[in-house]
Amino acid sequence: MEDFNAGIGAAEMLGRANYVALVGGGRNPKFPTNKVIIWDDAKQLAVVTLEFQSQVLRALLSRSQILVAVLNSISLYAFSSPPKKISSYETADNPLGLCCLGAKIVAFPGRTPGQVQIVEIGTGNVSIIPAHGSPLRAMCLSPNGEILATASETGTLVRIFSTSNCARISELRRGVDPAHIFSLAIAPSSTLLAVTSDKATLHIFDLPHASSSSSSSSTNHHHHAAALAAAAARHSHTSRSSSPSSSKNTNTNENNTQKYGLLSRLPLLPRLFSDTYSFASAPIAIDDDPHSALSGSPAKPAVPIPGVPGGKARKGVVGWLDDWTVLVVGAGRDGRWEKFVLGVDGSGGRWVGRQGWKRYLGGS
Repeated sequence: MEDFNAGIGAAEMLGRANYVALVGGGRNPKFPTNKVIIWDDAKQLAVVTLEFQSQVLRALLSRSQILVAVLNSISLYAFSSPPKKISSYETADNPLGLCCLGAKIVAFPGRTPGQVQIVEIGTGNVSIIPAHGSPLRAMCLSPNGEILATASETGTLVRIFSTSNCARISELRRGVDPAHIFSLAIAPSSTLLAVTSDKATLHIFDLPHASSSSSSSSTNHHHHAAALAAAAARHSHTSRSSSPSSSKNTNTNENNTQKYGLLSRLPLLPRLFSDTYSFASAPIAIDDDPHSALSGSPAKPAVPIPGVPGGKARKGVVGWLDDWTVLVVGAGRDGRWEKFVLGVDGSGGRWVGRQGWKRYLGGS
């Protein structure tokens, strides 16, 4: 990858191809913050430039489309030379540049805070999902495009929707206390969800099939546990004993709806007693700079980072390598990546633990 020796506010790769969508940012931006630069890393040059009237917050690429988010709108282009604008859509204030680009659909905030718009790329048909009562904080689309996961600024619940009919098929509880959700990511098989937040925790949930009731998550659990056991047998280096004891999972809850035992079956109790919780969780590292900006201290708030969505360096960004390996990446003064693996213990319970980590910013 090219060393630009200047600020980049947003970057998104096209899978493992040589194209990267870049937006300038920081005190010394490499590119104007109102432009999207499609960089060909093989040729070491910009092959496409898109200019907007306001700051670009995010740009996503597929082999046939470019999706661009600014504060109050989303624009969809054909990935061609020159790019051809397909359509644009108004949104509520979207300071984090939330959007998802699938093979057949795109998803992004609606005109009303808490709503989601789903657009069929081929037909242009628009569907509205009243996902939350407060503004959206995070959203992600499954690799097969059938499931959409959303979280609001409250951060206690993650809601799961079928993209085919916009029905809510599951509701997952991260916790009871409000939190800032950092990232949502769905595994390659579209059966698992990873969630990170400012509670410094990685949660792993089962997901139901988009066409089935929530009971299908139980079937997914058994299939995933069997696959994990087989993977552990093939890759003994990812066994639980290889993880430091301080990084082992502290929450194994295979029967999610029974987290509170018999209390979950009693009527009239608050719903948190019967909600679906993660089947495994593990601590993640987040540094102590809550402002994550150019300068500042707890007593004197820092100045937002120019050209960076939300004005803060991102933390807890989740990605799946496969259905049993998760990477968590964070920026800031102590930027690092962490690798987590899922496994099965002797009684068949699933766990998640940290296998390794490395700083790529700051100290060594």
